[in-house]
Amino acid sequence: MTSGGHVAAEARARALIDAQLSAAGWSVQDRGDTNLFAAQGVAVREVPMAPGHGRADYLLYVDKRVVGVLEAKPEGTTLSGVEWQSAMYATGLPADVRHKAVTTDGRLPFVLESSGTETHLTNGFDPSPRARLVSHPPQPATLARLVRDAETDPDRATWRAKVRHLPPLAVEGLRPAQITAIGGVERSLAEQQHDRSLVQMATGAGKTFTAITQVYRLLQHGGMRRVLFLVDRNNLADQTLAEFQNYRTPGDGRRFTEIYNVDKLTSAGALGSSSVVISTIQRVHAVLRGREASSDDDPNVDDYVPDKPVEAPYNAAVPPEAFDLVIVDEAHRSIYGVWRGVLEYFDAHVLGLTATPGKQTFGFFRQNLVSEYTYPQSVVDGVNVDFDVYRIRTQISEQGSVIDAGTVVPTVDRRTRQRKYVELDEELAYTGPQLDRAVTSTDQIRTVLETFRDRLSTEIFPGRKVVPKTLVFCKDDAHAEEVVTTARQVFRMGNDAVRKITYNAQDPKRALNDFRQTAAMRIAVTVDMIATGTDVRPLECLLFMRDVRSAQYFEQMKGRGARTIAPAEYQAVTPDATEKTRFVLVDAVGVTEHPFVEPPLNREKGTSLQKLLDRAANLTLTEDEAATLASRLSALELQLSPAERIELDEVAGGSLRDVVRGLVDAVDPDVQAGVRAGLEGADADRAVTELLERATEPLAANPPLRARILELRRAKDRVVDEVSEDVLLDAGGVVDTDRARSVVESWRAYLEEHRDEITALQVLEEARDRHLSFDDIEELANRIKRPPHSWTPDLLWRAYEVVDAGRVRHRDRNRLTDLVSLLRFTLGQDDELVPYADRVAERYAAWQRQQEQAGVRFTDDEKWWLDRMAEVIAASAGIGPDDLETAPFTERGGQDGLLRALGGDRGVELFHELNRELTA
Repeated sequence: MTSGGHVAAEARARALIDAQLSAAGWSVQDRGDTNLFAAQGVAVREVPMAPGHGRADYLLYVDKRVVGVLEAKPEGTTLSGVEWQSAMYATGLPADVRHKAVTTDGRLPFVLESSGTETHLTNGFDPSPRARLVSHPPQPATLARLVRDAETDPDRATWRAKVRHLPPLAVEGLRPAQITAIGGVERSLAEQQHDRSLVQMATGAGKTFTAITQVYRLLQHGGMRRVLFLVDRNNLADQTLAEFQNYRTPGDGRRFTEIYNVDKLTSAGALGSSSVVISTIQRVHAVLRGREASSDDDPNVDDYVPDKPVEAPYNAAVPPEAFDLVIVDEAHRSIYGVWRGVLEYFDAHVLGLTATPGKQTFGFFRQNLVSEYTYPQSVVDGVNVDFDVYRIRTQISEQGSVIDAGTVVPTVDRRTRQRKYVELDEELAYTGPQLDRAVTSTDQIRTVLETFRDRLSTEIFPGRKVVPKTLVFCKDDAHAEEVVTTARQVFRMGNDAVRKITYNAQDPKRALNDFRQTAAMRIAVTVDMIATGTDVRPLECLLFMRDVRSAQYFEQMKGRGARTIAPAEYQAVTPDATEKTRFVLVDAVGVTEHPFVEPPLNREKGTSLQKLLDRAANLTLTEDEAATLASRLSALELQLSPAERIELDEVAGGSLRDVVRGLVDAVDPDVQAGVRAGLEGADADRAVTELLERATEPLAANPPLRARILELRRAKDRVVDEVSEDVLLDAGGVVDTDRARSVVESWRAYLEEHRDEITALQVLEEARDRHLSFDDIEELANRIKRPPHSWTPDLLWRAYEVVDAGRVRHRDRNRLTDLVSLLRFTLGQDDELVPYADRVAERYAAWQRQQEQAGVRFTDDEKWWLDRMAEVIAASAGIGPDDLETAPFTERGGQDGLLRALGGDRGVELFHELNRELTA
């Protein structure tokens, strides 16, 4: 370029820079016309610096003090190559302005280089200051705030400094995956190697809760002032706002919104008082362009995808520095494609949250994956449930059909829904993919729905009578309308039971709430509105009547059925079910046949848990069998009580979840790729086999664990036979002596075999200094009630009544404490089998006689306390201080009442004496 051309190019750049500075609120002045009172920020052109430091293109004043310089270069100049020049100006202030300057380490804090189309900014208050690309020069008010912050806290002037000194994370209420994610994000922020971070977290694992926890920490401790939270759809903005409102902050437990304002973005003016702004990226773009954004759902806005990448115009009310952090929830859509310019408008760290990252996602986030938590891992942890696939094929779905010429067919106007009849003047042939786009086949819809209905209680959810909560995905609103009408007919349900939830439906938010919380609504039909992000925990069936060609979008749709739910909440809306341990993906279009669809963990549905455990013992599990075993054990774990879970962990010698997690990791392609690295052929295959064997070892080397798993599985399974017809053969009283003798002998053998494991036995035989607790009794009762024995105290008592009738006293009530009498009789400690309550009553009567003979007399009030304590001992094999704080004792003052009635030391002595004498 000639010298004249260079001058012209730099002049054009300066014209652009002048315009940008003016738009940002700077008063741009020639040196001879300097007026520092003209505005908060003044940019003075062509200012000579100290000798040897040249002439600054722009010297930047804020509040009448020099704070920075801007070096102008022609368009196309690589700005990093001229940083030496602007740095020279930053350290070369002339003497007449040095005393009115803000400096850090002897230089001006804010250094910019710009060509008018590209701008670099270095903030000298940052730790390890370095240039970063910004879309526009910052406003004077922004630099004034940064200067104030630096003067207040020189060592930690900016959020980039403060995030290096965050307090320890309060982990209460957080899952391990959430703790890992927050730690990864904060390391990335502190290291500042990337300006973007990506968190991969399985659907249902609590991405939003994780993000809110992170936002709170960064606002409270990390120096950030405002966060933009981008969601995929406007209805998800309402859901996210509700989660912020319900979030309880660590420490004092206040709600997030009591401390910080959280708002949906409606206009640029709403930013001033907000610490968190929630929006879709389409609405952010609209506001940047000076438009208002309604808070209501508007598919014309939120579903809009432009044909080409958008540019974000500068808006002084929403400047690039308006946000310190931009969170992109579900960062897998066009947000990093055609909408990328909106994200890159902001001078903020971008944090992506997604369950399903693709190559383009990783590219946008510069491969900076700070945390990874996969769907199979979430199943192992009980965060999500596994799924099954049920395929429905029809001829029209697969092949399409032909309508002959001359046939009179109904047509429906897409806009008005007006129906009219026309006669085809030529043959109409359509293919499967054209179905429900150009042509709707009512019989195809009916055939799919009738098949679904007929197989629900026999193959999909055997034995169930109530239609599981089902979400149907349709191609468009017109298709959804046809499906709703047909489903009501096929299932013989009314309007409230089958409803459409789309943007065009009436009050879709109320319908969605009903679907979540009521038992009446069983089937929801949608297109996109609840395909991503929306929680409906009781969902058990996803019926795909539309194809999906995006792996990321399919995973999001699949995730709608993945949520776990508490049994009580689940049974409230699906009364004939017990626990949600899986969901079913019903595929009527072949969506699961795409290569991007990952199979469920439960891949060998025809193989029993017994066979899987046998193969684990023999170290012959295949990869698919290992995945299936992980699925079965995860489903079982969801059905266990807390006590059963603790017991199984004790038998396992650790956490059963860790065992299952090892199986899942062993079949993870990424983990296998790691062990294959550097190996080839047979060596690589052997490494994978050894990986699988190591994962199987905790089961293979622990026969008691395998046996206990099968016991628990049988205890949870109950098959309902509604097919076989029964016939009465005989009726009458029969005493089966052989059966009773078998029960008694098995019981004795069981006690002998498990003598070292049963606490109750050890206490009765060895621990003379302590009595048997109710917890010990309950532990034994839980053990013996499981298959294959399925014993109860009543069954054992009746067996002894048959085998040893002369030494067994009949009992009128079933009490768990009768296990104590059964144990003592079986061990030979008692000559007669007497109900425990009767034995306590006899001992209590004898104790009272001893007191009377010793001259002790009790008042009626004292007798009330003694009688009630004896009753508790009879029912619970003992009494503790906590029992005194329950009814009926609390009616008379609890522990204090006892001490008042019986006397302080005397009351304590009588309490312990009854415990000792009546349980001996």
